[in-house]
Amino acid sequence: MKYIVLLGDGMSDEPMDQLGGKTPLQVARTPHMDFMARHGQLGLARTVPEGLPPGSDVANLSVFGYDPRTCYTGRSPLEAASIGVELGPDDVAFRLNFVTLSPEGGRVYMKDFSAGHITTAEARQLIDALREHLEDDEFQFFSGVGYRHLMIWRNGRDTMKAVPPHDITGKSVTDYLPKGGGADRIIYLMNASQMILHNHPINRKREADDNLPANSIWLWGHGKAPRIGTYRDAYGLTGAVISAVDLIKGIGIYAGLDIIPVEGATGYIDTNYLGKAQAALEALKTRDFVYLHVEAPDEASHSGRLDHKIQAIEDFDTQVVGTVLEGIKEFGEYRILCMPDHPTPVNLMTHTASPVPFIIYRGRNDDGNGGSCYDEAEATATGLTVPDGFRLMAMLTGREYADAGD
Repeated sequence: MKYIVLLGDGMSDEPMDQLGGKTPLQVARTPHMDFMARHGQLGLARTVPEGLPPGSDVANLSVFGYDPRTCYTGRSPLEAASIGVELGPDDVAFRLNFVTLSPEGGRVYMKDFSAGHITTAEARQLIDALREHLEDDEFQFFSGVGYRHLMIWRNGRDTMKAVPPHDITGKSVTDYLPKGGGADRIIYLMNASQMILHNHPINRKREADDNLPANSIWLWGHGKAPRIGTYRDAYGLTGAVISAVDLIKGIGIYAGLDIIPVEGATGYIDTNYLGKAQAALEALKTRDFVYLHVEAPDEASHSGRLDHKIQAIEDFDTQVVGTVLEGIKEFGEYRILCMPDHPTPVNLMTHTASPVPFIIYRGRNDDGNGGSCYDEAEATATGLTVPDGFRLMAMLTGREYADAGD
């Protein structure tokens, strides 16, 4: 038996006036997901437990089959694993975004949480500048991908509250600076970065080319190393992860899964959808399980780009779902779980904790449970609900959940 998760990050949304009261999933052309919805189990799952933030970290831990209430410590420790940074028991990891801040009327606003989707090559030079001026035995900086990077506070503090930059696009940052124990140290680093980045040659060139400058860092998503058991222990499976996002790769590393790189996988709308699908089918030849993650719908939502979100959903359906549906037949017995991790409404430009539609597809001979297509309303109408999203993996595999966070 082969198992695969096809995850379109942030695909779920809310009804929108500009779509005549429909959601992007209802408007997008998704024949392959619709086919699975008609012939599989269609329902709603809550991937964000009450009291936890509706981030991709919490939600993807649930979809992987881990209960976030027992193993979640923060986003950045998972990203640290992907980058290859080892955390001591008292070390605190922070996500470092390169962002664009804009002064207006005596206040400073979050203009862009990704610094205009700065390239990895450009960002590495900026990380080097931060290392030169700010790094010491206490604070260390590490390169990631695109605008997403990492800072480690050795023997640091993790009790403060910090806000994701994509939650405050267009808002005054003064109202959302870190608060609590140790926040003054983090704010100092963010302010100091602005002096370093302001006149950096990379930013001068970006502005000359009419691109947004990366004129500040934003630190958030902090936490200490989590305790996550392996997939072999939890489900008795070997497997692999395919994603352009360090967070997802980090979960896979903690889970003991292989990380498979795909050329051209960017985490944005221009990602190599087909290459990911082909790599997943190849990985299934020697493994039991693959987790295939596509970030593009979420990034489009954070940018407020409805057109990009619909395109990302359609490309995900055509190039990922369609390719896997056809290619997986060679394995005989297989099961597919297709879903988003959380909703990312375009009009809000951030995540919510609402339940998301999922499909478990076991092959053409399955009569389904009443769904006619894949969207939020059809999933609700089936009456199938999974209040603990981490139990979807047990539903997919038929293997009893072992709480690897204990």
